[in-house]
Amino acid sequence: MIRSMRWKGAAFTVPFQLGFVFLYLLPIGYAVYESLFTEKQSGLGLGGATTEFVGLDNYTQGLTDSAFMNSILRVVLFACVQIPFMLLISLLLALFLDAVTSRVASRFRILLLVPYMIPGVVAAIVWVNLYSPDVGPLTPIGKAFGLDWNFFAPSMVWPSIGNLLTWHGIGYNMVIIYSALQGVPRELFEAARLDGASELRIARSIKIPYVRGALVLTGLLSIIQMLQIFNEPALFRNITPQTVSDSFTPIMIIYNQAFNAGNYNYAAALSVLLALILGVASFLFYRLTSKEAD
Repeated sequence: MIRSMRWKGAAFTVPFQLGFVFLYLLPIGYAVYESLFTEKQSGLGLGGATTEFVGLDNYTQGLTDSAFMNSILRVVLFACVQIPFMLLISLLLALFLDAVTSRVASRFRILLLVPYMIPGVVAAIVWVNLYSPDVGPLTPIGKAFGLDWNFFAPSMVWPSIGNLLTWHGIGYNMVIIYSALQGVPRELFEAARLDGASELRIARSIKIPYVRGALVLTGLLSIIQMLQIFNEPALFRNITPQTVSDSFTPIMIIYNQAFNAGNYNYAAALSVLLALILGVASFLFYRLTSKEAD
């Protein structure tokens, strides 16, 4: 009977297992396979293309590709500023919701989740129009206060994209942190108040340590999302191609290699390299930020 129950329970995971195999494992395996080959033109390029096995040559080329490596460094430096800032705001909002009544918290929670419900492409289009000096309201508002800002200038592109990503991701991260706060025993707060602890001291000494795991999780998800950033820079490139190049982010390089240059094998190798870099970055972040419970 126990064995039958186990098989029945495992049967509920079959849809997930099939999706995981066909949507993740097989595409990754195919990308690794394609990355080991390259297409070469015969003669002066007038003949047909032949596929040749090159082993790890595409990976060697990717590791020595200055544009690809610079794009990764560019995104990593941006992530080191944007992600902590976004998580700090999400943490503060979660602490605020935890301090108010449940009715007020539910209303604000839904309101803050609205930006996350908007598809990323739609959100990027909305903010690009808000930033526009021709149709957007932000430029006239800035001029009214004596600020002559240009959101598409080289020095403002990353802050503009960062503001967009922060606005879009705050609600999602806030809900995760807020859910972790709901699991903190309320008796700890009452005991701390009886000992004369202020609300600020309770938040710093009790609440924040209890949501450490949620902060690690949201940070990990943000790192994975950041290294795959594509929609926002691509839309900015349509507005200011002289500022946002086609090698602005790693995914933009992979996209151009695959669909513009037609070099699918090299694009597959870059995709595998980016996946490995994501794995290493996630592992290092987890090891540096998590700790075992005593």
